[in-house]
Amino acid sequence: MLTQINGLHHVTSLASGAQSNSDFFTKTLGLRRVKKTVNFDAPEVYHLYYGDEMGTPGSVMTYFPFPGARRGRPGAGEVSITTFAVPKGSLPFWADRLATFDVKNIKAETRFGENRLRFDGPDGDGFALVEVEDERTPWEGQGVSAEHAIRGFHSADMRLRDAGASAELLRFMGYEKIDTEGDITRFRVPAGNGADVVDIETLPGAAPAQQGAGSVHHLAFSVTDRKAQLEVRKALLDTGWQVTPVIDRDYFWAIYFRTPGGVLFEVATNEPGFDRDEDSANLGQALKLPRQHEHLRDVLESRYLEKIRD
Repeated sequence: MLTQINGLHHVTSLASGAQSNSDFFTKTLGLRRVKKTVNFDAPEVYHLYYGDEMGTPGSVMTYFPFPGARRGRPGAGEVSITTFAVPKGSLPFWADRLATFDVKNIKAETRFGENRLRFDGPDGDGFALVEVEDERTPWEGQGVSAEHAIRGFHSADMRLRDAGASAELLRFMGYEKIDTEGDITRFRVPAGNGADVVDIETLPGAAPAQQGAGSVHHLAFSVTDRKAQLEVRKALLDTGWQVTPVIDRDYFWAIYFRTPGGVLFEVATNEPGFDRDEDSANLGQALKLPRQHEHLRDVLESRYLEKIRD
């Protein structure tokens, strides 16, 4: 069993537009845009990162906004809900705020004794806020004070036809089964980073998900450094998983592998962080390009990348 994984690092999804995406996460949810860069494999598309003040691992939602992309179709084999932690007693504030911003499908619920608020993102993305005790320091902005602000991720839901092999994988990754409620089973990594829960929803008859705008592209898990990442990679390879080589993503190093249920997992380092190429006071303002794409700056800014209004 692995001991290096601390919980979630980031969640990366697809969107249909950069401006609406930026507005939702910064103006509606009150997160900070901590990086404005591009997709390494498709540099004509932004890669936008949102989180707390420094983009602490466990707080970062990231997006590839493909202009005009068709919406995904929810189903089995995907991350269906991304859940953020908020302070206890703050859900009435969020219910009012989300309604003010005309957020769709707001619904109060409980799960494993925790009060939650479900809602949709601008592309039908599945989100929730859950009230928990959480000492992480939030980013304050856009009228969201510390008493209500998002602390970071709490959990991610995977919707699968059969949970068996994926549950076994999570246990190998250091997660422990906590409880089952209906068709949802909860796993938590002990002494994690706060973003340390994964819920598996088992729906044997669900149709396969079809990826598109609003779909999660991959779920990333946190390790402290490159040494820990190499240990995880070797253990996965030794167990028979097909894992990519280590890839430099500028702000972290990453490895990827596909899970039995179809969800793409990443293991990402906490180093070097989002302040490696701009000072902390100005994170997410300037367009930062990977070295291999710097020569494309003029054409990207003039032809492909829409101007994002803050």
